[in-house]
Amino acid sequence: QLQASGGGLVQAGDSLRLSCVVSGRFNGRTFSGYAMAWFRQAPGKEREIVAAINRNGASTDYADSAKGRFTISRDNAKNMVYLQMNNLKFEDTAVYYCAVQPHAILSAVYTLSRDYRFWGEGTLVTVSS
Repeated sequence: QLQASGGGLVQAGDSLRLSCVVSGRFNGRTFSGYAMAWFRQAPGKEREIVAAINRNGASTDYADSAKGRFTISRDNAKNMVYLQMNNLKFEDTAVYYCAVQPHAILSAVYTLSRDYRFWGEGTLVTVSS
């Protein structure tokens, strides 16, 4: 299971940290065997990648809209992945989902939604302008 939390209503310019805890096993692996990512879906729009991280946290990738403002990280000892979001903008309003890529090779960062097999229920982030 994946459980995301940390969303809420904030003003433009504020910060939020999203968290996602992963329990259980996928593909026979534990958390350190998964690449992880955060996606988001705004009303009326398609789901899009926000940030992704490889299995040991050494490599990350970001959507252009997130670069310089958001930071993805993970704690393999706690089975957690985080998304620190700073200087939030109105256009960041969306439901944010964490996702598991259970077949990941160690060094790879995956940014396509089709690479992710398991998804959390999402946490809503609303940014008022």
